[in-house]
Amino acid sequence: MKSNVTVVAWGSNSKGQATVPAGMTGVVAIAAGYEHSLALKADGTVVAWGGSSKGQTTVPAGLAGVAKIVAGDWHNLAVKSDGSIVAWGDNGHGQTAVPTGLASVSFAAGGGGFSVAVTGNL
Repeated sequence: MKSNVTVVAWGSNSKGQATVPAGMTGVVAIAAGYEHSLALKADGTVVAWGGSSKGQTTVPAGLAGVAKIVAGDWHNLAVKSDGSIVAWGDNGHGQTAVPTGLASVSFAAGGGGFSVAVTGNL
């Protein structure tokens, strides 16, 4: 991991989505939803900021071991290093209701009211 990484955001900041939290270090990936932003840190934890009208910036307690992050419009997905997936935020269309038995996730994506995942090795 490089030590000179800086997260920079710009554009609409109506919900604080472009105001990067102070002290943001160790970032290895970022994602942006409709009114919120996410950062994945090298230690496998996730930081979320911006609008949270649907709980999209309320990172689940104890979430760790995250390898990839995804932001949908008002929901998020975290692909963990063990291939499991955790979802939070808006579930108005079932987008955070992770299917039972879903495992070995390699990649995921979030849309407006849905989520998709790829299992196995690509």
